[in-house]
Parts: sequence; structure tokens; C-alpha cells
Amino acid sequence: MSSKLYPISIAASLMAGTALADAPNVTVDIAPIHSLVARVMQDVGAPSLIVAAGASPHEYNLRPSEARALQDADLVFWVGPNLTPWLESAINTLASDATATALLGAEGSTELSFREGASFDAHDYEDHEEHDDHDAHQDHDDHDHAGADPHAWLSPDNAAVWLNVIAADLSAVDPDNADAYLANATAGREEIAAMVAEIDATLAPVRDRNFILFHDAYQYFETSFDLAASGAISLSDASDPSPARIADVQAQIVAQNVACVLSEPQFNPGLVQAVMDGSTARTAILDPLGSDLEPGPGLYPQMLRNLAGTLAGCLAD
Repeated sequence: MSSKLYPISIAASLMAGTALADAPNVTVDIAPIHSLVARVMQDVGAPSLIVAAGASPHEYNLRPSEARALQDADLVFWVGPNLTPWLESAINTLASDATATALLGAEGSTELSFREGASFDAHDYEDHEEHDDHDAHQDHDDHDHAGADPHAWLSPDNAAVWLNVIAADLSAVDPDNADAYLANATAGREEIAAMVAEIDATLAPVRDRNFILFHDAYQYFETSFDLAASGAISLSDASDPSPARIADVQAQIVAQNVACVLSEPQFNPGLVQAVMDGSTARTAILDPLGSDLEPGPGLYPQMLRNLAGTLAGCLAD
């Protein structure tokens, strides 16, 4: 390398370091939301992720590095206490001076109520609410199936809305980079729109096939892509199903000619096998958190593509 290039390289490195140093400290709860924030902050700064890959967001013990990230945060983005009830007290204790934005309930986004029972009726999909105000500190019930289903990041429409919310909040604390945040949010929404068209094409051949979920976490994805799960093995991801519920799901698999039973990486595969006993249904594993993907701007769209590809493969003839 010519010695004449060194000053330019050094200057570029210093400029990049200054840009990162000047960016606000941002902490995010789970990888899909972290991905959206990272997309808005791209080329400006990098957010910190709290819940490690493969861990359940519903129950989590902060590591020292994650507690420090909260303490240092200027902004915190999280789904809300319906998903991570433990995080609310951590934010109040460790990040009381930060701006904390609970995205569940943000203006323009959609919330769905929890579905109940081993089988789902069509009317379960109609119970949703468009929110008219963005309250960063809105109160929610714990993750007990009495409030809104918190898995709202699986709706691409919600993700597009949240990109705007994230950009607006970042711009409020860092106006010098507001143009970059808004441009990144616009580009992110365009990428999501392209991803939705791709997923629609992937799922089109299998939309009329019946499937069962282990954990009822996917109704936002189903609603977005005109799918309808027949039911779920477990009422929540925090408890095992009762023998009676397993029997109900087994009968449903036979009665509805269910083609696929879907689990998640952290769940007991023996329960899935028990439910499928005597049936010809296939099984596959869905990952709504992108646990096997590299955190960053590309995780969110790739996670949804992976969900669609896995589901389509399991439902295919």
C-alpha cells in the first residue's frame, strides 16, 4: 500500500469512530426488534441486545454486560411487559433516565388478543385493535393470556410502523443524525415490502393446508399472510399441555387431516411426537426469534423468510 494512502485511511477510521461515539446508546430486548433498530441506526451506530440468542424472553436473568448496557442507555426499545415482564423493573431500576419505548401499542400498529382452547375458530382472527396513540410507558398485563398477544413483531405491517417510531425516537435524542435515521427507516420499509411479496409467493401453494402449532405465537404471521392454524398444543410457552389438551389436539389432527405439526427449538420434542402418534403429519421447527441468525439489520427479514420456507416445506405434498 502506498504511504500516501495512510492519512486518508486514518482519517476515515477516525471519522467512523466519531460517528459511533456520537450516536446515542441504545439497548433492545429481543433479536427481531434489535434488527429493526439496527436497520434504522445503520452507518450511524449499533444498538445493544439484551436477551441472548436461544434464551426465552419471558424469563431471563440479566448478565452483568447486559445490565451495564441498560445503565448506559439513552434509549430502550422493547416489545413491552406482555413479552418480558421482568424487564419493566430492570428498566425502572437501571435505565430510569433513558427514554423507554414499548412498541406494542405504538400508534398505527395492530394488537391481537390471545386465542384460547386447543382449536382456533375464524373469529379469533377478528379480535384486534388499531391503536390511536403512542405511549412509551403504557401499562400492560403480564404474559398470562389476559392481555394482548405480544408476538406482534411477526407482523411485517407492525415492523414497518415500528421503523418509523424508532426513527422518530432516535431523531428526538440525536437530531444531528435525523436525516440518516429517516432514510434508513424508509429503506427498511421498502425491504419489508419486497420481503412480503416474496413470502406471499412462497406460501401461495400451501395456504389451504392445515397445521398445528406447539405454542400459539404465530397469529400475527398467519393474519399477515392469510394462513390459519388449526390449533396449538400448548396454551403458553411457559407450561406443558395437560393430557386432556393433548388428546384434543390428537383428535383434531385426524379430523382435520392436519399436514404438519410445528414446534420451536426450546420445546420438548417428545410432546410433539406424543401428539403426532398414529398420524401421518410431518413436523418441523419454527424459530420466531431468529436464534440461529447473526444479530443485525438483516436478521428480521431473513427470520420471516425462514418461517415461510419452513412452513411451506412442511405443508408441501
